Amino acid sequence: MRFCVDYSKKGTAVCRKCRQKIEKGVLRIAKLVPNTFSDSGGDMKQWHHIHCVFEMMRHPKAIKLQNLQELDGIDQINENDKQLLKDHISKLQKGSRIMSKLTIAKKASKASEDNDESEEPCDDKLEIFEKICDHVANEASYNGKTKIFAQFFEKGSKNNGFKGDLYIWIKLLLPAAENRVYNLQNKQLIKIFSLIFGANQESMLDALNESGDVSQVIVSYFDKCKTMKPCTESILTLHQVDSFLQELSTLTKEDEQTSHLKKIVSKCTADDLKIIIRLIKRDLRINCGPKHVLNALHEDAYEAFQNSRDLKAILSELNNSSGSKNVIKTQLMTPIIPMLAEPCRSVDQAFSKCVNGIYAEIKYDGERVQIHKNGDDFEYYSRSLKPVQKHKVEYLYKYISEAIPTGKSLILDGEIVLFDKKNNKPLPFGTLGIHKKQSFKDATVCLFLFDCLYFNGTNLMNEVFTKRRAVLENNVKPVSGHIMLSKSEFVKTRKHLKILMESAIQNRLEGLVLKDAKSIYEPGKRHWLKMKRDYLESGSMADSADLVVIGAYYGTGNKGGKMSIFLMGCYDTNSKKWLTVCKVGNGHDDDTIDRLQHELKDIMNPIRRDPDLVPDWAKINRSLVPDFIVTDPKKSPVWEITGAEFSKANAHTANGISIRFPRVTKIRDDKTWKEATNLAELIILFNKSTEGWSLNEELDEVDEERQQNSSLCSLIRQVLPRNDKRKRDSSSNSENENLSPSKRISVSIVFTY
Repeated sequence: MRFCVDYSKKGTAVCRKCRQKIEKGVLRIAKLVPNTFSDSGGDMKQWHHIHCVFEMMRHPKAIKLQNLQELDGIDQINENDKQLLKDHISKLQKGSRIMSKLTIAKKASKASEDNDESEEPCDDKLEIFEKICDHVANEASYNGKTKIFAQFFEKGSKNNGFKGDLYIWIKLLLPAAENRVYNLQNKQLIKIFSLIFGANQESMLDALNESGDVSQVIVSYFDKCKTMKPCTESILTLHQVDSFLQELSTLTKEDEQTSHLKKIVSKCTADDLKIIIRLIKRDLRINCGPKHVLNALHEDAYEAFQNSRDLKAILSELNNSSGSKNVIKTQLMTPIIPMLAEPCRSVDQAFSKCVNGIYAEIKYDGERVQIHKNGDDFEYYSRSLKPVQKHKVEYLYKYISEAIPTGKSLILDGEIVLFDKKNNKPLPFGTLGIHKKQSFKDATVCLFLFDCLYFNGTNLMNEVFTKRRAVLENNVKPVSGHIMLSKSEFVKTRKHLKILMESAIQNRLEGLVLKDAKSIYEPGKRHWLKMKRDYLESGSMADSADLVVIGAYYGTGNKGGKMSIFLMGCYDTNSKKWLTVCKVGNGHDDDTIDRLQHELKDIMNPIRRDPDLVPDWAKINRSLVPDFIVTDPKKSPVWEITGAEFSKANAHTANGISIRFPRVTKIRDDKTWKEATNLAELIILFNKSTEGWSLNEELDEVDEERQQNSSLCSLIRQVLPRNDKRKRDSSSNSENENLSPSKRISVSIVFTY
């Protein structure tokens, strides 16, 4: 078949696919077909839009363009449009290659199913998987990593075409995408393998602290083991490893896990065991995520993965449709990567990002949950797409059915919080834990719904926010204290947004989430905005304290073997003890961490988290005993620690005061322990923080009517009643007087609009 290309001359020709007119001057392509309606013969031109004709060419049996020279009239086309056509042809050829790979994989899987004794396809050997992982780990460029995968999936290990099961490869290359849970942390793995190898457990733990890589530690002891030697040749296949992991995920007792691991160890080389341990840890240590793996298959594969974590369905759809992302359907009971929010640091930024109008919602301080309902079946997924713990959601199903009686099949996005029905307010983050929840007798688990992705067979993710919100409001009948709609308010002006944010800050809510009125639901994209106190005014509104380093912990991953998490504390002048405030692992770059290893080495004593070795001058909860303790806290460095807010954490000994989301913002070389924040001063800072914030009196009076008329402000006041302003001001002033002059604080909020 021949094709020609030109620009539409009159705008009257109709596209043969979409049946819409091709406007004058628009680039178009025609199929040249025999004219059966004319005695003189010749060709008839069947015109198409560019995107329509290439969409038709994606069909497996369609005739495809290979290059521009196959287009009659290409010489009359401008260079920009030639490049556009080249790009379409290139994408078309990529689609053909992915079909070829998937067809080979399908045949390999079918052959395996038809004959259990058939030989494993040559590219499905664990040894080859290890070599590819090593190659990718040693490649610094992300594009280079993707290229390695793409070449392998096209040419295979012998350059004669990929001969393996593509699904099993992708499944194992993305171990974190699987919902398998192995119940095996580093210390448990060390304990089990010390039994298998007959090695000293404490010695293995010391080695783990020094290296940080549990797989490397286990393999080093495997090499030294006298009773169980590594195999000299790799014999395992990917299917065998996958079956082993599947069974391991069903075992919860230590003796069962030990027995199962021992069986696979007897068949492993040292490299085999290393990769299996990394699969159990769900981290291959190749510095490569889903995007870089899936882009090797098709440019739309990663976006499809964000819509559905069902790898088998994604590969099947790519095979059946040449990889068009539009055919990857939302599937009930398969989690969708949640849409996220990026920090918003000013009112102006909010209005520049949300050009179609802003809807503001309360940012609830709970746990994100995605609810799937199909008839009487329910599934609940966390932000990380893992099943939510049963005790947090076990009572919700009956209330969801009551609140949404017309909803037969649903995918909802929301936040679960523990709700105090007596005081009509949500409780702080962390209270959903099974033990903490029991201490709140008048509290219930409450689901606040803020988005609907799927309703009764209709995918709503490509609908604008206002329509999705309307579906929620028209179908949800709130059940007080159990199922409630998040309050959403259209923001009219910059001053309106300032008022809403001020109200949230004053009432100690986490902040606001801002959404463009015409935004669609984009899985994994940070296209919402979150406005929190610690983001505003370049972070100057965040809570902070000058604390002393009193201990350190070994890091993990690339910080393994290094002191990279630090226990921060303050001095109590009454008891003469040093008390803990928080653990901090963020804020230092890699160079600073390396420098600190030398600077802290001479002032730290290793105590290996042994409570009996904690000195008398420190009061540390057993669960927080560090790997290292300072020899003299009065000679230890002072760091400025900043966080979202001061919080209560009973594990810490400074009156239970801690800092939420702490990070190191400054190394205070200008301060000693005497100038650092002590316990009395920390209590004052905590009290001032929890009492709320206020703009200047003039603005409060001007906007009082606006605040009263705002439904979202009213809800904020209802959820967390505002403190009495006069009482707050007087108590704050008196407490401020108790601080030394260098530590008195003056707080103001300035919004530019």
